[in-house]
Amino acid sequence: MSDKSVTKLAPIRYESAPLRNRIIASLRSAIENGLLQPGERLIERDLCEQLSVSRTSLREALRELQALGVLAQTGNRSLVVGTLSAGEAANVYSIRAVLEALVVGEFVEHASDEQIEELRRHGNALKQAYRSGSVEHILRAKRAFYDCICSGAQNALAFDIINRLTLRTSMLRSRSLARKARQKESVKEIEAILATIEARDAEAAKRAAATHVIHASHSALQTSPVEVPEKPARRRRASSSAR
Repeated sequence: MSDKSVTKLAPIRYESAPLRNRIIASLRSAIENGLLQPGERLIERDLCEQLSVSRTSLREALRELQALGVLAQTGNRSLVVGTLSAGEAANVYSIRAVLEALVVGEFVEHASDEQIEELRRHGNALKQAYRSGSVEHILRAKRAFYDCICSGAQNALAFDIINRLTLRTSMLRSRSLARKARQKESVKEIEAILATIEARDAEAAKRAAATHVIHASHSALQTSPVEVPEKPARRRRASSSAR
């Protein structure tokens, strides 16, 4: 038998939002917070029990995540959490730097004074989240911060792409965000983004946004392995027990 502990996800509460979207959000959170790690096989029966959803609804969500590249299919048709090579991860961060600089520049051009004030509030919440040291709080606050930027920039498509990209590097990102040095560095970078936006200096704001992503890339790639080395061994043990 495998000695791997069973991952537990919170049951889905039945609310007004489409069930598929809520399953995707739950799985996304599990990936971002490390409950589901790169290379980990997804067992539909277990996920249905943990989320309290039907297999049909779960499969709809899994297909969408697979289409986004977050999940991958193995040779035996099992779905696993996707992994990235170091080069692929570096490319993701490079694309993010360009996109986030783009939307920050657009925000400066289009945002009202009220939207800039709203962003300042989200920025202060994000800085507080960094100071708290909680990766979960940081992720939630970052999503709200960039949602506000993309809304003011009138570029929802960019926000969707940025979300997909960050999810691809979720494990690297979470490990980087957990570092105290990176948390302190990020507070200064967010303050620089806010200051240049408030000054309505689009070019400086774009540079500050790109710098934030570039530094995040350095932190993630230098301190975190891209693939979890023990995963193949775990899968072999599980396969052996199955036989």
